[in-house]
Amino acid sequence: MKNEPMATHPDYPFCTSFLDRHGRERWRFRRNGKTISLPGSPGEGAFDEAFYKALNGQSIKPAAEPKKTFSEAWALHRRTPAWKTARPITREGTERIADRFLALKVGPELDLLWGDVPITDVRRRHIAQLLGDRAETPHAAWRMLVVIRKMIRAALDAEWIEVDPTLAVMKKPETEGHKAWSDADLDAFRLHWSPGTTPRLVFCLALWLGNRRLDVVNLRWSQRTTRKHGGMAVPGFNLRQHKTDAALFVPEAPELTEVLNATERKGPHVLLTAYGKPFSDKSLTGRMADWTKAAGLEPGRTIHGLRKTLGRLIAEGGGTTRQIMAALGHEDIEHAELYSRDAEQIRLVIDAYKAVANRIG
Repeated sequence: MKNEPMATHPDYPFCTSFLDRHGRERWRFRRNGKTISLPGSPGEGAFDEAFYKALNGQSIKPAAEPKKTFSEAWALHRRTPAWKTARPITREGTERIADRFLALKVGPELDLLWGDVPITDVRRRHIAQLLGDRAETPHAAWRMLVVIRKMIRAALDAEWIEVDPTLAVMKKPETEGHKAWSDADLDAFRLHWSPGTTPRLVFCLALWLGNRRLDVVNLRWSQRTTRKHGGMAVPGFNLRQHKTDAALFVPEAPELTEVLNATERKGPHVLLTAYGKPFSDKSLTGRMADWTKAAGLEPGRTIHGLRKTLGRLIAEGGGTTRQIMAALGHEDIEHAELYSRDAEQIRLVIDAYKAVANRIG
């Protein structure tokens, strides 16, 4: 029942909690027939300050009415269970996009930031203009819209607004994401960068371990191990994927073994810069762009593209969807089936054309 007392607190006499109409826990101080709302939760600074004022009969200045800006909506979202239970890497990426959006100027002629704009004043045309200005980078615009919608949802839940101004304002752009490397790409890179070089080491770690960028830079020699399988000792790596927290064992491919044996071990990390320090994930992206360019590859050949290449190679070799999931640490079968479907299409069309050739002699 709405406003039904839920609990008391042993450290705060005269205080009881209740659920408001949004299902949030609220606290109040009740004594001698007088009720005072308390901000926050027991143990928080604002709560304690208001509690002691109420206990000592002092007046409590009402909390300032929220301006209902995008910045305040973002603060609301960051207090939700969805945000608190999100994976750290998800929060980090979302935070970066949110900070960038909130610090954007509304227009070149206006000295006003989006973070200071009241959501109550925003209309669909404003969001459409913001995204339209980023038409040349549709995927970045879409990611920004996803984060803006988190703020809009928080504003809707707080009943600041009744209509979502982002509804149907943009369709998710079609994309193949990071491109898998072709066999020609792989051969060209190998030809240019020999075992013992950092580019070849990064290449093999990403390709043969199916690692994402952050997993590559964090890989340690201590993760290299041997497992028994079918009476044989299989060398490989124990991995813990940063994005999914999935624990994997991935066997060492012969090429990876050759490159690791040619790599000098200077510390706990497998991959080090020329200065003997671990790479950052961002710097590794830029370096890979330099290395692929030096090898004569087209732009867009990325570390994550090598991960997709491993999925392609397994599928084209006749591997099953479940085997692809096990190798790459995918949690959903639909993602892994993309590789299987592409490989199956190629096999089917080649067999079909062979049948036609046999038919016509």
